[in-house]
Amino acid sequence: MENEKYYNLTPNIGGSFGYGWKKMFENAFLPLLVAVIITGVLNGPVSASWKADHNLGFAFLLLPVILFGLAYKFMFMPVIKYGENFLFLKAMRDEEAELRVLFDGFKNRYLDIVLANLIVFALVLIGLVMLIIPGIIIWCRLAFVPYLVMDKELEPMKAVEKSWQMTRGHAWTIFFMGVISFFLIIAGLIVFIFGILISIMWIHSAFATLYQAVLNLDEENNPIPILGVNEV
Repeated sequence: MENEKYYNLTPNIGGSFGYGWKKMFENAFLPLLVAVIITGVLNGPVSASWKADHNLGFAFLLLPVILFGLAYKFMFMPVIKYGENFLFLKAMRDEEAELRVLFDGFKNRYLDIVLANLIVFALVLIGLVMLIIPGIIIWCRLAFVPYLVMDKELEPMKAVEKSWQMTRGHAWTIFFMGVISFFLIIAGLIVFIFGILISIMWIHSAFATLYQAVLNLDEENNPIPILGVNEV
């Protein structure tokens, strides 16, 4: 049965990082590496645009830069990042991982991606304002939104609702995977450029694996018709 092996995944930390590590080295290492590099390079203008608040005297002059940064952050980069997540998911499934997946959202999922990203950003921000912990909980519960938008082609609010439902009982797993990811990034920085690239690839592969593992359980327990469900 094609791709039968990933239907035996269990949604836990060790399994997600272990399977993710294995898959990223099998058939699509180079495309995944290039995807991480491209995303990192394209993300550069987002960071560069947030300098105006250090010198309010130039705020008016830098207003166009700030506006460009906001537009770039919320109208361009989400498409690339959602595409990156989907690329790692396809690689984990042993499907063809083509770099064009990074940009596919511009032609067929653009509005859904932008709106979904804005909704998640707003909800997490509101949660962070409410003593931080609610924001962390919301981030954990909405971690699958990018996959659901790209993989299942759900509309933004349906993706948010579905992610909230799917992550019930898995929030602690997602939280501790986030903590581990932080330390992997630190470890990657210690060994400079190549190390950080490997760390980012591993994190993406692990979260894609976790999504698939939870999706398997969800489709067994809640067999509802959703666009893009893989048949086996």
